[in-house]
Amino acid sequence: MYNNYYHYYQGYYPVLAGWNNNHFRYGWSPHDYNWGHANGNRYWNRYQNTIELRDYGPKPFVVNIEQATKQNNTFRTVLWTGKHLQVTLMSINVGDDIGLENHPNTDQFIRVEEGQGLIRMGDRKDHLDFERRVNDDDAIMIPAGTWHNFINTGNTPLKVYSIYAPPQHPFGTVHETKASAMASEESTQ
Repeated sequence: MYNNYYHYYQGYYPVLAGWNNNHFRYGWSPHDYNWGHANGNRYWNRYQNTIELRDYGPKPFVVNIEQATKQNNTFRTVLWTGKHLQVTLMSINVGDDIGLENHPNTDQFIRVEEGQGLIRMGDRKDHLDFERRVNDDDAIMIPAGTWHNFINTGNTPLKVYSIYAPPQHPFGTVHETKASAMASEESTQ
């Protein structure tokens, strides 16, 4: 049915069948427009080429996760919080780490968008027997209750996004630095 009414213009964007490049002055792309979020807030502007990094949950949301992750310069920024999962962006400084931690009831997924690091995991705080080097495009799955630490071993900030199920941080959390993240976690305990 879709192919009866539309075809892909330049292989990417649907346009009416029979239309060609002459119908679009200088060509056409949906990226030529400012697209607003469903709640009316602008979160992406082609001309600024930035994404407003804030918590968009629990409303429906679409984002270029690679661009958002690479753009993020804070230790941790929550991008979306829902009832059952949460997406955070992290930038780990050269030679730094996330700190040894354990989420007893939360599974975690980490995707490396830029940089290189070392992930260590184990069933005890003093026994991290799982160790892997990771680079761009690697994904890390951390089961609930697993002790883990993630260390930046590269010479540029390590840019990752993390998915927690269920959510781990309060809605709208932004930690500019690792020190502010540690202070915040200590104050909630």
